[in-house]
Amino acid sequence: MKLKELESILQDCEVFSDPKIQFEQYPTTAHLAARMLYTADTVYDDIEDKAVGDLGSGCGILSIAACILGAGYNVGFDIDPDAVAIARENCEEFETEVDFVLTDLSADVCALDRFKGRLDTIIMNPPFGTKNKGVDMVLLKKAVETANRAVYSLHKTSTREHILKKAKEWGVECEVIAEMKFDVPMMYKFHKKKSVDIAVDFLRFGKS
Repeated sequence: MKLKELESILQDCEVFSDPKIQFEQYPTTAHLAARMLYTADTVYDDIEDKAVGDLGSGCGILSIAACILGAGYNVGFDIDPDAVAIARENCEEFETEVDFVLTDLSADVCALDRFKGRLDTIIMNPPFGTKNKGVDMVLLKKAVETANRAVYSLHKTSTREHILKKAKEWGVECEVIAEMKFDVPMMYKFHKKKSVDIAVDFLRFGKS
C-alpha cells in the first residue's frame, strides 16, 4: 500500500464530537497518522505481523492504521470512555479488529502492566503535558518499559533535549525520524485562532 492511499483511507476516521480539555484531546490527523505508521512499517518493519499497542488511543486512528498495514494484534488504551466508544465505532466502519482497554495510564498501577512483554511495538500521540504537567513523560516511560522492540511517539520539538537525556537514562536509543507540524484546530473556548501549527518531533525509541 502506498502512503497516499493510507492517508486517504484514514481521512474517514471520526474524531471527538465533544473533546475534553483535561485530557488534552486533539485528534491525530490522517496526514500524521499515515506517516507515522507507514514509516514504522516500511523503514523499520515494526508493524506487520507485530503486536501493537496504542497508548492514549483516542479515536483509534493509529490503531486502525496499524491494522490496515497488517499488524498481528492491536490494543488501544485510553482514560476516556467516550473516546473508546468513538474508536470502537471507527473500527466497525473500517472492519478492523482492535481491543480497547479503559485505564488511566498515568496511574502507578494500570491495565498496561498486564501487557509487559506482550507488545512488540507501541505507537502514541500522548498529551503534550500543557494541562497535566509531565503526563507526556509518564506515558513515554511506561511505553519504553512495555514494548519489546520500539516505541513511536510525537512530542513538542521544544522538549527534544529533555527527551534525549531521559532516553539515555532509560537505556534506549532515541532517533528523531522527522520534524512535523501538528495542526491544532480551534476546538476549545480559549482558542483564539482558527488553527495553530505546533512543531513536533516524530521519535523512535529502539530497544536492542
